[in-house]
Amino acid sequence: MSTLMVQGTSSGAGKTTMVAALCRIFADRGYSVAPFKSQNMSRYAYTTDKFEIAVAQAVQAVAARCEIMPDLNPILLKPLDDYHSQVYLLGRSYKRMHAADYYTKFALTGGLETALGSLGRLQKKHDLVIIEGAGSPAEINVAEWDIANMRIAGHAGSPVLLVADIERGGSFASIAGTMLLLEDRYRELVKGFIFNKFRGDMEILKPGFERLERETGRPVLGTVPMLDVAIPEEDSMGSRPGRSMKDLSHIDADLDRLSGAVEKSLDIGAIEGMISW
Repeated sequence: MSTLMVQGTSSGAGKTTMVAALCRIFADRGYSVAPFKSQNMSRYAYTTDKFEIAVAQAVQAVAARCEIMPDLNPILLKPLDDYHSQVYLLGRSYKRMHAADYYTKFALTGGLETALGSLGRLQKKHDLVIIEGAGSPAEINVAEWDIANMRIAGHAGSPVLLVADIERGGSFASIAGTMLLLEDRYRELVKGFIFNKFRGDMEILKPGFERLERETGRPVLGTVPMLDVAIPEEDSMGSRPGRSMKDLSHIDADLDRLSGAVEKSLDIGAIEGMISW
């Protein structure tokens, strides 16, 4: 019934691949693991005759060696235009909704109820549920209706790992700024930081790590290099057309390579120690 959550300082920070890697790492250590993302906006769907969920959670399920099921991604939003999405609940088409209606009339009622129901069922079935956040937990303009980040972590009592994309630049500021903008009760859930997509000499990062740890009181748990692995990417409002996938068996070797590289880069022992088993 334990949980671990991966959140990011921005979209594209690497939450999806980090969750996939951690799912494989902990599955290889003998735990029964499942991924979870309460709400995913994506044009990419994993489809069966009975349901559709985001490809990202299906990939993570392959990494965790668990059954692919609707509870892994109870709410899927397929963008139709800048303002509307087709909403899928538990793998089935629910309705077309305007973004304003979704957030103000649905997210905190039917949306949150659906998400927490799925999370609870997964917790009963597995030793560990690794939860992926969405975007950033510090989007203060929409925090009131956010059901994908800290509200979920708070309900689960989950430790949170915060991931930043160092390739973009500004990653130290993005971590510090995210921590500053979080509510006190949610800031306490953040247990450490991960820098992702690094190229170059890691020695030059050490002064920044030391300053960040002094300022936040949290450790840097590792730096993951830029990796070239053929894992299907997650898409939100990208320019490419949507698509569906049914067979993900071909990605297993790439998931092993991904998890191997991440395991070498992170303090997995420290992360394991953060989890309330």
